[in-house]
Amino acid sequence: MLSACHKQDDAQKAAQQVQKVAKPTDPNDTKAWNAYLGQIVTANMQGMTADRPYAYLVPAGDDADSQAKYGRQLDAVQDVVARGVLPGNMLVFAGPSSTKTADFITAAFKDAKPGSFKDVIVLFIGDEADKQRVTDVLTPTAANIRFVAM
Repeated sequence: MLSACHKQDDAQKAAQQVQKVAKPTDPNDTKAWNAYLGQIVTANMQGMTADRPYAYLVPAGDDADSQAKYGRQLDAVQDVVARGVLPGNMLVFAGPSSTKTADFITAAFKDAKPGSFKDVIVLFIGDEADKQRVTDVLTPTAANIRFVAM
């Protein structure tokens, strides 16, 4: 009887793991976006040896608050890119607007040194239309580039 309970618990856990969080429709619902993107990040962590990925949720809004967050985050990432990242780490870039996220990556990595991201995983979660320009800016860094379509 006890083994039947364990089998039921295992089945419930498996069912919960299969449930996927749907892509949010509200670009300002940070909690929903984090849940949605978190499942994508978790599914793409293979090869990462660091404790956790460094994820950046790029704001989509054009209001003053969103622009300020975007600017602060861009400054922080540009500093990270200038210093470099240890091999085995993973940087994740995503947001409600694929175009703004691609703009963000392009701006953040425009001055990256060639080969400076060897063995670092950079995951871009966005639209196919933005994939090539992100790939173009990341390729010289030697990063392990991953793309997941939203």
